[in-house]
Amino acid sequence: MDFAKTDEQELLIESIEEFCSRYFNEDLIESMYENGSVTDEILKEYLEAGFGLMGIPEEYGGIPCDKVTLGILTEEFAHHAGCVTSFLNNTLAMSDMIEFGSEKQIEFCMNAYMESGKPIFSLGFSEPAAGSDNQAMTSVTKKQADGTYILNGQKTWVTQGELLPYVLVVAKDEDPSRENKSMSLWLIDKNTKGVSTAPLHKIGQQIMPFCEMYFDDVVLTEDMRVGEKGVGFVNLMKNFEMERCLIVAQCLGCAQAALEDAAQYATMRETFGRPIANFQLIQEKLTDMEIALENTRNLLYKTLWKMDQGESVRLDSALVKRYGPKACYEVASEALQIFGGLGFTTEKRVGRIWKDLRGHMIAGGTDEIMVYIAGRQITKKYQA
Repeated sequence: MDFAKTDEQELLIESIEEFCSRYFNEDLIESMYENGSVTDEILKEYLEAGFGLMGIPEEYGGIPCDKVTLGILTEEFAHHAGCVTSFLNNTLAMSDMIEFGSEKQIEFCMNAYMESGKPIFSLGFSEPAAGSDNQAMTSVTKKQADGTYILNGQKTWVTQGELLPYVLVVAKDEDPSRENKSMSLWLIDKNTKGVSTAPLHKIGQQIMPFCEMYFDDVVLTEDMRVGEKGVGFVNLMKNFEMERCLIVAQCLGCAQAALEDAAQYATMRETFGRPIANFQLIQEKLTDMEIALENTRNLLYKTLWKMDQGESVRLDSALVKRYGPKACYEVASEALQIFGGLGFTTEKRVGRIWKDLRGHMIAGGTDEIMVYIAGRQITKKYQA
């Protein structure tokens, strides 16, 4: 395998580093975490720099690129910014709309995106009793005699749900029972009668607040449906593999920042008359941290490369999502430990990174459900 980056990828990394050095100083990051969002100025600048257009087809004003390059963009941005941002979620949301929306819906959403640098809608997929177990979903639409549909149900963990004016909801068609696998996607204006929200409070990733969302006798029309009837969740499943890879890329970038901070601190912090970097226990931590990131990086980019070749990554994406976030979280934890008591304060960013990365062991499919997905594929792989 060729691990060399292309000239374009090297230039991309340089551009990301320059962008982050300009816009992501610690004071500004702290204010964004307090305010619960990336500033409008940075969102627009991110788009105009071309980062927010990468992966979007050219016919919609985007910059086409391969999956490996999207992984590099996500990793390096998290690395140089040193925090979890909403840019990944924005990319995933726009990808869903372009993949499944009508030309009119795509135009509507792209016009809003090009104007502000953020999607006009959040993603309402999970429910209190239906996360990984999507068949347990009970949100349902029922067709009325006048041709409209009535939506009832609840969504949770809706990232940026209170900030964005629309929501893309998946709901069962007609029947909320577990046996019903027919689900559709709907683009809903949050000002529609019967839609309400309630905030949820994270212990990390405050830069991307999420909420609960309630739908009480919400009237929908056919033009609000996104994609074909009955295949909404099947469509979403196609994008989950890429979502999991980009989550890992974000973890990798943040953990790399934490490792670099810890290694630099270890060369400066002295105890017993010498830098702590000279002590074997610190060297062991740094060594194991480096191995964890190299393993994650190799597994991630192998998976993205296979996606670019059109190969199945059902097993690979589950393996990298199972291994990567946990490994990166442990790297951040060890980085905090190297800083000692200072790491457990808000004076250093390793504490923030540590909290943020913990959430990625849940988001996009928990560690445990990845074992379930991978385990089934492994038995198939080695069947005689």
